[in-house]
Formats: sequence, structure tokens, C-alpha cells
Amino acid sequence: MNTTMQKRISPRLRLFLTVACAPILLAGCADDLLVPDYNNPSLEELQNPTPAIIAAAATGMLVGMRDEYDDRNGYISLLGIIGRESYNFDGADPRLITEMLEGQLNPSSPAFGGNLWIDRYRNIRHATMTLEGLEKVAAFSNAQKEATRGYLKTLQAHELLLVVNTRDVNGVALDFSRAPTATPARLSTRAEGLTRVSQLLDEARTHLQAGGAAFPFPLSSGFAGFNTPATFLRFNRALKARVEVYRGQYAAALTALGESFLTVDATQLNLGVFHVFTTGAGDDVNELFDPRPAPDILAHPSIVTDADRRTNGALDLRVQRKIRTVTSRTVSFITTDKGFAIYGGLNASIPIIRNEELILLRAEANIGLGNNAAALTDINFIRTNSGGLAALTQASQATLTELLKQKRYSLLFEGHRWIDVRRYNRLTDLPLDRSNHTRNSAFPIPEAECLAREREAPCSVTSGA
Repeated sequence: MNTTMQKRISPRLRLFLTVACAPILLAGCADDLLVPDYNNPSLEELQNPTPAIIAAAATGMLVGMRDEYDDRNGYISLLGIIGRESYNFDGADPRLITEMLEGQLNPSSPAFGGNLWIDRYRNIRHATMTLEGLEKVAAFSNAQKEATRGYLKTLQAHELLLVVNTRDVNGVALDFSRAPTATPARLSTRAEGLTRVSQLLDEARTHLQAGGAAFPFPLSSGFAGFNTPATFLRFNRALKARVEVYRGQYAAALTALGESFLTVDATQLNLGVFHVFTTGAGDDVNELFDPRPAPDILAHPSIVTDADRRTNGALDLRVQRKIRTVTSRTVSFITTDKGFAIYGGLNASIPIIRNEELILLRAEANIGLGNNAAALTDINFIRTNSGGLAALTQASQATLTELLKQKRYSLLFEGHRWIDVRRYNRLTDLPLDRSNHTRNSAFPIPEAECLAREREAPCSVTSGA
């Protein structure tokens, strides 16, 4: 979030993040609901909001989206560890090895197995309350309301997709509107969760199309080029393409890609939407940045050993750009001398979705439809322009294995590999460093959620592979 935006939203943001809890995350937010915030607007003001309150809440969604994302035990880091992209050798917490690599994820461990739940649902509930309050703001035009609805539902869909990504077969809660004293929402299946994400994105599309020329609030610099209803819609369609590929709805994915910002341009591979961080007072820094010669966050050595070579014998350009050699470290009999060069500063952005992914999603959809010649064109574009590799020559080489390899290196340490191999029942592709290590297939439902639901099925831990 840029400093200007941080200053604009800070007077009201904490109110929305505090009251946005619901029985979806019953135990995790009880204290927040009981403690008043004497420095911010009251709940009565929220029930009768002004345009400024709605605008602050809408912009606050972007702050909430970053929570538990860049943290050293956040979304990118934890999915990197279980997806065998990264390690965290922070000696202060052995669970980074014992739980994340050696054992099953623990639902009673709020920093690890029980993580990546509360903040996502807090932001989802935040959007729901803002949507409800929006209906009471007479000062907004119909177009401004429609633009705001489309924006909120798009971001709500993104947050829900992150929950589906982590919990998979263990289930997700889809009722976001319950009162704090109501019975917790039931747990729905992965398929139901993905369907709801897709529906939210389509609802948002309809709203955005009626949203006029501008949003009635600012967006962060991470949305540069996507900060009007019309251009934001292209971001919405990019997310729609990702979720339709996840659902195996490949024709729908191609349709969405045609309405997204996909462009076959070697200079535009990094075009997209990003979480932004700054070192400004009161803002967040990117915690994945670790410039030390012996950092805690390290890269799995298989990234280098599995990489293809260029015609001159040099490594894939993506490895050269994204991996650096660091002081060798050994923890719990695991050794690596590889670190990351992806996030180059405390203010480095983290992608939400980029053009490079869209090109590979199109290849993936075409493979799913049997259009291997079309898939090969996109795979070769990425191989040659992003990796500096030789082009493949035959359509039969446009295999799922090749596609997943290109995604591995193009989207390295952006939170994708574990999800991609799991979707195709290829968790065994992930290397085990030691015989006592395991491959976790899903994060468990947090223990507090299970207790609140009296251990409703499928409130259980999924075994590792």
C-alpha cells in the first residue's frame, strides 16, 4: 500500500477489521468482538455509513488481503515449504521443520497447520458488511454502487479461493452473513467452494459492467492499469480463468482469458496486479526479503538440479534471475546453499496474478481440451522468452508434465506449485529430503473451528503422502 493510501484509510480501517469477524471464525475473533475501539467510528456509524466510511472500508480490503500473505509463516512461505520450493531455518521455532516437513499439519497450531484461515475470513466478512452498508449510502450514484459491489465481490472471491487452496478436501465455510451469536456455517466441499468463487466473480463482472468510469475510492499502486471498473474487470476475468482451470472447466477458462489482460508480448510478462509494501510509517514491509549472506528463508536445491539447460549449457534464465548462492546452512540434516532473489527489498511487490501465469493457464486449458498444438505455442513462448530455453518442436511434447515444469519456474515462490501438483494427484513429484519427511496434502480446519462445530465432518486432519 503506498504511503498516501495508508494515511487515508488508517483512521477507519481498524473498525472494519475488528467488527468483520463472524461465526465462520468463531473462536479466533471473540476477543476482537468484545473489545471496543475508542479511537474509531462506532458500530452505530457502520450501521448508517457515510460515503467516506464505505470508501475507507473498500480500500481497507487491500490492507486485509496482505495479512498472512508475506509473513514468514504466511501464505507464500508455508505453501513454499510444503511445496518443496523453500525452507525456513529460523531456529526460534522447530515446527518449521517438525510440523511443516516431518509430520502432519496440526490443527491446534495457529502459526502453522491452523494458520491461513482467520485473516482470510475476516476480510471476506469485511466485504460482506461493506456490501450491506453500501445499500444505505444515498450519496453514491447507482454506477458508484455497482462499481463498489464488483470490486468487493472480486476481492471476496480471491480471499475465498485462498481458503479453498489451503483446505482443499477438508472443506470451507461459505455462509458469510451470519450473526456473531449464530450457529457456525457448515463446511462445504472443495467443489462447492470453487463453484462459489466462480459465481462471485461472475456476479462481480455484472456489477463492474454497470460501474461507470471510476471507482469512488482509490486503489493501491499494485492495481496500476487496473484501477477503473472497466480495467479492473480484466483482473476479475484473469482470476476467473485461474479458478476455471482449477475446476477443470477449460472452455470457460479460455473464454475468461479472452476477456482478461493476457497479451503475448515478451516485454509484458510481469504485467498484472500486485500486493504492494512500503517502509512508510504504519505500513507493512515485505517480510520475505532476507538479504543476509546466510538467510533463514532458503530455496530448495532441487530448483537448480531439476532445471533445464540452455543451448549454451547455462541454467534456465528464470533460475538465474530468481535464485542466488548463499552461505550453506544445515538444519535437522537438511542442507542448502540456495536463497531467493525474487523479492529484492522490503518494498518489493508480490504478484496476485501476472500475464506470465495467464499464458500458461491458456496452455493448461488447451492441454485439458486436447489442443496440444495451441498449447505448444504458449509453452514455447514462455520457454524461449522467460527461460531462454530452446523451443520444443512437436505438439506431442506439450504434455502436462512440461506445462507443470514451466509453471514451476515461471511462478516460483508465488504460492502455486503445491496447489498445481496436488490438483493432478502428483504430490509424489515433490522431493523428500529425508525418509522421515512427509508430503501434506491439505491444511486442517483449525481446532477452534472444529470445536465450535462439534467436530462436524470433514473436520479432520488429512494424511500426508
